[in-house]
Amino acid sequence: MTGEATNIHATAIVVAKTGLLFLGPSGSGKSSLAFSCLAAAKPLGLAAFLIADDRVLISNDDARVIATCPPSIAGLMEIRHTGIVRLPYLSEGDMHVAVRPVDPATADRLPPEDEQMEITATVRLPLIRLAATCANPLAVIMAKIGTSLG
Repeated sequence: MTGEATNIHATAIVVAKTGLLFLGPSGSGKSSLAFSCLAAAKPLGLAAFLIADDRVLISNDDARVIATCPPSIAGLMEIRHTGIVRLPYLSEGDMHVAVRPVDPATADRLPPEDEQMEITATVRLPLIRLAATCANPLAVIMAKIGTSLG
């Protein structure tokens, strides 16, 4: 590892073999979008797991960005206005893409191509901006990264 883990405000999930790190301010829709992706994966026959919600420990080595869950919140996700739910989880997973919920009323219609996001001082990931109100975020993410996530 190139450094200690950094605690960030985010939600991390893995769908098939692709790690998705949802970042943004509190109330922006990170957990809702991540939950929608987890729910959409099941009927597609894709394995999908929560890594962590709200607090994610991010570290990296030469080739990997690793998200780890603090043990006290393992398997727990807060669905705003609904409460805490228990979900299948992994204690850690590789992250491949950052996802940032945006407000469609104020967001750029076409964000920059090949955009990157600095997650920590030593970690950058490709960024997908996604409307917080997106009806099928997993389909949009799959189209954007050009893979079936399998």
